[in-house]
Parts: sequence; C-alpha cells; structure tokens
Amino acid sequence: MLIEFLLRSHVRTGQATALEMALQTLRAMAAGGVYDQLGGGFHRYSVDERWLVPHFEKMLYDNALLARAYLDAWQLTREPAFRRVVEETLAFVQRELTSPEGGFYSSLDADSEGEEGRFYVWTPQELEAALDAGEAGRLGAAFDVSTAGNFEGRSILHPVTPGALDLLAAARERLLAFRTRRTRPHRDEKVIAGWNGLMLRAVAEAGRVLDRPDLVAVAEANARFLLSHMRQAGRMRRSYKDGRAPLPGYLEDQAGVADGLLSLYEATFDSSWLDELHSLVSEMLIAFWDDAAAAFFDSAADQEQLVARPQDVTDNAIPSGTSLAVDVLLRAGLLLGESSWVDRGAATLARLAPTAAKAPLAFGRLLAALDFQLDRKVELAVIGQPREADTRRFLQVLGKRFLPNRLVAVAPAADGGRLVPLLADRPALSGKATAYLCEGFVCQAPTIDPAELARQLDAFSAKPVAS
Repeated sequence: MLIEFLLRSHVRTGQATALEMALQTLRAMAAGGVYDQLGGGFHRYSVDERWLVPHFEKMLYDNALLARAYLDAWQLTREPAFRRVVEETLAFVQRELTSPEGGFYSSLDADSEGEEGRFYVWTPQELEAALDAGEAGRLGAAFDVSTAGNFEGRSILHPVTPGALDLLAAARERLLAFRTRRTRPHRDEKVIAGWNGLMLRAVAEAGRVLDRPDLVAVAEANARFLLSHMRQAGRMRRSYKDGRAPLPGYLEDQAGVADGLLSLYEATFDSSWLDELHSLVSEMLIAFWDDAAAAFFDSAADQEQLVARPQDVTDNAIPSGTSLAVDVLLRAGLLLGESSWVDRGAATLARLAPTAAKAPLAFGRLLAALDFQLDRKVELAVIGQPREADTRRFLQVLGKRFLPNRLVAVAPAADGGRLVPLLADRPALSGKATAYLCEGFVCQAPTIDPAELARQLDAFSAKPVAS
C-alpha cells in the first residue's frame, strides 16, 4: 500500500525521492529470494536485510497487492522486469491458487517434508539431475547454488550475474517439472472474500493494462464465483470451502469485492458489473456505516453483539476495511453520480486525517484515497462498442499511461448514461468511436483520433497541480 502511495505521490508532485524509494524496493524484492524466481509469486516476508531468506509461506493477499504495485511501476517506467514479475506472479496464482470454480485459495504453507522452504531450495546435485551438467553449472553460478548453500545447507535461487534470468528462462520448464515431483506444501483451500477482492482487482487491472484477455477472463470467472457462491441477501460471506460459506462477512469483504468489481468494469466496460457494485456498496452502507459515529465498523450492525464492536482503521498486511470502503466510495461515487457516497468517504478522510498524519506508515491505502480526493481527475468517456477496434484504440492510449486518478466509462451512444453520468449527452461523431476527455465533467473537444486523445492526455498531465 505504501509503494502504491509513493508512486502516486511522484505522479502528482514530480518528487523524485518518492519514486526512487518505491523502485529501489521493488527491484530489490524482485531480485531476492523473497520472490520465487522459478515459479513466480512472493513469499510472505524476508527475514534478512537483503530480501534473500524469506518465510516461505505464500499468501494470496501479498501476491495481489504486490502484483498491482509492480503493474503500477511498469506503467510508470516500462522496465521489462516489472512486467515480468506481474505476469509470473499471476501465472503462479492461476496455476496453484485458483479453484476449479473460479475462487482464489488463501495460501501455501512454508513447510514440506518437515522443513521450511524444502520445496523451493536447491543443491548442485539437484540441478544436475534436472539439467545437463554444463547447464546446471552455469545456472548454479548465476543463481548462487553451491555445496555450502545460502540457507541451511541448500540454496535459495536469486540472480547474482548478468544474464541469469535468460539462463533460467531456458531451463524453467525442466526445473519446474523436477520441482513438481517434490512433496508440495499444504494448500489452505479456504476462499476468503476480502482477499479475493484484492486479487480480482489485480487480475482485472493486469488484464486491462497488459492487453491480456485471458487474465480478464480469469477475473470475470472469479467475480461470478464470488457473487453466486459467497453472497447472501446482498452481503458477502467471509469464507467458502467444500460448498459452504457459513460465516458472515466483514467490512473488508464487502468493500474488497466491490473494489474488485470496479476494476473489472474498467477491464470490460460491461455495465452489469456496475449494477453488482452498486448493490454491494448500498448494502455496505446499511450494514457497516454508523450515522451516529459517522464511521465504518468492521462487523455488521446485525451481527453477533460483542463487548465492543470492532473498528480497526489501520492497514496491516492488507488494507483496512475502512480504507477499502473509502477508496471505493470516492471512485465509484464519482463515476456513478452517487454524491452521498462521496460525502461519506470525504467525511471519513477528514476524521482520520490527523491520525494518518501522525502515523502515515499505517495508512497507505487511505492516503491513496486521499490522493484521489485531492488530485485532478482524468475523466474519459468513450462512446463506442467496448470490444470494437476503434474503441479499443482509445483504451490502448489510456493504458500506456500511469493515471491512478482516473474515471473511465465506455458505452455505445444508445446507452445514454444509464448508470454513468459521464456518458450522458455525449454523441458519437460521424458514427465513429468518440473520446471525450473531461475534468469536473467539463470536456475538451471530442475526437475520433487516438493520436489527438494522446495529445490531450499529455497536455493534461503537464499542467501544474493546483495548490
């Protein structure tokens, strides 16, 4: 969450230090053992200062949040390594953490065969068993695999020479096949709604930005699963396993899935996802918002009564339910013209701002929401069929830029702004896909030329930030 905020801050202010902190951290993690160099995806955390030795558990939420951070960094810098990490991480999630029904499982244990990390570490002899001797020697030297090892007598793969990743790419399938024969770590097959919402957003955004329809399809399958198997009377349940979802959900579940659906709309421009989002947010305000306190609570008003109704506003390993709720209220409220949503989100920001100013490390997602609230918005309406080539050319112009504070809507002229006011009264010129770039719903001259939209976006981004 903090890396996301640093990248956004750089875009808004031009401050180089914010960018340097974020990129240095992302590069170091991607080059360390905390990242599974062979199979993709991140382990839970590093136990040393070099990002080399991880706690080997793999959590769904870590990989969701980090995939988005690397995707943002790729949009900003176009460094190929950042895109590689995104695609490898999401490939790992598809391969090892996705249920046949479309839900995302919770985690993989750290241990197997009674040893932490045993599934992931290597010896020179194991490399030779998987590859020919010459190739094994070169790859071992490139990835710090030695007889002494760098972790309890074995070696965690991490690149130490130029060209190491090219060597690994050539050997990847054979090494994965060899690793697959080992005893796998236990998989926790609970599907937790809030964590799935985080991954839904990550997969949908990657599908949109990287022009990967296959990833968008994974996101759509996940959304259908969550809404059909884990929603009851308008509210998300907490977890699902073996056909049952017995526990009521919390604020993070309701807000997290709604947040994911907003990103899925941006990846598909299928208005049915906005209908579902509207339903979830409306129920979220009924169940979790308290008018007397002017605040969100983590448990629903009609859930089991506890001594004190829980309310944790700080981020931990994942964003707080309050931060997720504020984020989706501000973004979806503006897009859908729900001013009461925006008002509640803004009021929550105002109430928490003094606390966040004193302890910013605990409020990364809330600060990102504040950045959205205070910054100028890129508002883009495209009148055209979402799947047609002329419409997609406009979306590709948008996808080439890191514009975190954006509102985007696409629909044919016949839609008339049914759900999204930004689309209302915007005709298509000469029957062709037409883009309207707006700010505060005041639009520049419409265009049917993607190059002109690119010029308008560049001019918008070059304007100074209002004080």
